[in-house]
Amino acid sequence: MKHLIAPCAAILLGLLTVATPSRAQVASPPATADCKFADGKTVHVDYASPRMRGRKIFGALVPYGEPWRAGANEATTFVLSTNVSVAGKDVPAGNYTIFALPTQDAWTLIISKQTGEWGVPYPGQEYDLVRVPMKVSKLPAPVENFTIAFDQDGKSCTMRLDWETTRASVQIDEKK
Repeated sequence: MKHLIAPCAAILLGLLTVATPSRAQVASPPATADCKFADGKTVHVDYASPRMRGRKIFGALVPYGEPWRAGANEATTFVLSTNVSVAGKDVPAGNYTIFALPTQDAWTLIISKQTGEWGVPYPGQEYDLVRVPMKVSKLPAPVENFTIAFDQDGKSCTMRLDWETTRASVQIDEKK
């Protein structure tokens, strides 16, 4: 009986290694983006970063005219340690969920007061804190991994959502 334990343990360990996906195999791995203002206050985003994998994204996988979770898996969180102005609309410090509403010609960023939900379905307009227009531009080359990032400039930062050949961005200013 003792001579069977070592081979069985080796087989079990091998099966567990094969069954446990590595980070590279995760279809939509977790990601974060941060903007740090001059005084140390922050905007923090947690999201899952889906991959194109040869698919048509906007207008297909992500339908036009429907709120999208701005990522995959759990809802994308938007955490503010300070009061800000997003595209001119005041947003107090706190925890929120963000969605994007893409159309062929324009995008809208939705900041929702509803938090802690899975990314779909969109909880509804009754939970919207604000809706703001986003600037949309075409990227020079396709972006395989959905990415949220910030460009910083002292009291403000620009949040960018890049995927496929689309960039949607919005300016966020710290309120003093």
